Amino acid sequence: MVIKVFVATSSGSIAIRKKQQEVVGFLEANKIDFKELDIAGDEDNRRWMRENVPGTNKPQNGIPLPPQIFNEEQYCGDFDSFFSAKEENIIYSFLGLAPPPGSKVTKSPEETSSLPNGDVAGEAERSAEGTEKAEETGEKDAQKGSGDDAGDLPEPPEKSEEEAEGATEETEDSREEAAAEEARNKEAEEGEEEPGNEAEDS
Repeated sequence: MVIKVFVATSSGSIAIRKKQQEVVGFLEANKIDFKELDIAGDEDNRRWMRENVPGTNKPQNGIPLPPQIFNEEQYCGDFDSFFSAKEENIIYSFLGLAPPPGSKVTKSPEETSSLPNGDVAGEAERSAEGTEKAEETGEKDAQKGSGDDAGDLPEPPEKSEEEAEGATEETEDSREEAAAEEARNKEAEEGEEEPGNEAEDS
């Protein structure tokens, strides 16, 4: 499969000459086999190029300007589409060629997909481990007295249970005290109100 680049070697347009040079220079630099076909000096080349550029890619006047790029008989595109493909790093698919092994074009999509996925996967694993550890410690707290976990606890499980009971008793005592204090306060308030009411009646 040979890439055909239709050019006009004797074009009076500087813009066209620059575009042709850019396409040819890029293909040469990347060692892509191509054939340069001059439409200025060869009527057959000009006719073939004009007939084979699809209607949708022809300008309003119907005469496509060089450079026009083909892969054998398959139309690839004009300079603008070539330039876009080069910018997006998809030049080989634009030309209908398999990328050479080890080229940036084949590596970059793999690298971009594998790196973030690797990081994300690693983070997911780490967070999963973290939740598992948290669950384990929760279970240890719940099963304070069970065999294997007893070694991990700094205090004997019986002691911590006694402490927990003591703490419960303390909270109950403090609640009772608070309730008694509230009752005393209410009584005191009621006692204060009564003389005031008597004074108002007299």
